[in-house]
Amino acid sequence: MSEFLSTREVAALLRLKERKVYDLAKSGAIPVSRVTGKLLFPRELVEAWVLRNTEYREGLGVLASRPLVLTGSHDPLLDWALRESGAGIATYFDGSLDGLARLAKGQAIAAGMHVFEPETGDFNVGHLTAAMPGQPVALIEIARRDQGLVLPAGNPGKISGIADLEGARIIPRQPGAGSRMLLDHLMAEAGLAEKDVTLLDPPARNQTDVALAVAEGRADAGMAVAAAARPLKLDFLPLFAERFDLAVWRRDYFEPPLQALLAFARTRAFAERAAVLGGYDLSGFGTVHHNGP
Repeated sequence: MSEFLSTREVAALLRLKERKVYDLAKSGAIPVSRVTGKLLFPRELVEAWVLRNTEYREGLGVLASRPLVLTGSHDPLLDWALRESGAGIATYFDGSLDGLARLAKGQAIAAGMHVFEPETGDFNVGHLTAAMPGQPVALIEIARRDQGLVLPAGNPGKISGIADLEGARIIPRQPGAGSRMLLDHLMAEAGLAEKDVTLLDPPARNQTDVALAVAEGRADAGMAVAAAARPLKLDFLPLFAERFDLAVWRRDYFEPPLQALLAFARTRAFAERAAVLGGYDLSGFGTVHHNGP
């Protein structure tokens, strides 16, 4: 089954009429994406939504503790900080929506997210509240990041914007990754369809793999953060200033592992590393953008 379901497929999965699915989507009761101009339902978030609405007098949260895992979007600065802080948190980076689904299912204590929501011009909040309404989860800003095109050194293709990608070989991220969703959005704004470019397969699973594909000559361009390009001495064309947040299960926020990570992120070493990697603005670090319920 596809990672994204149509209205008809969701209706079949939930044994509902399609009209009821439209009503649920319109009211914001079920996780849905409108980035492509039509309704698409992330399959894992729909399944998590069903599990979350399971009735149990004592509350499902008491049945199992969450594993000490941080999921979601890969970020070079956060990846480094997790190691340097000694927080003892394992990672499973496979895109923003995958991480959110795992957080909703109780498979992680936090998830990195950078999902642009064009309907509101905001980031992450709509997807988080749709996937985990009424749940004790907070959305904490880590950094603002420059997101854009990673290009070969010297920019031999003279790429100056998304429209210049026509005919180019692009290394995409996997469906559900924030960078892939942003690329789709920017291409649509520029009037480019998938048929106008060559999307390489398999997709890159993280920011670093995007840069490696360009550095090795397998791709003409890829969407990633500035910090992925600099270590490999690649060109970078900034296109979008985005917010990178951690969606955190609130009970685990107060436990030593996450406190160790967040304390380290307030140190001079963290700020200096951000400056070396490039493309980060830490002025909003720690801002709480959502605190449910």
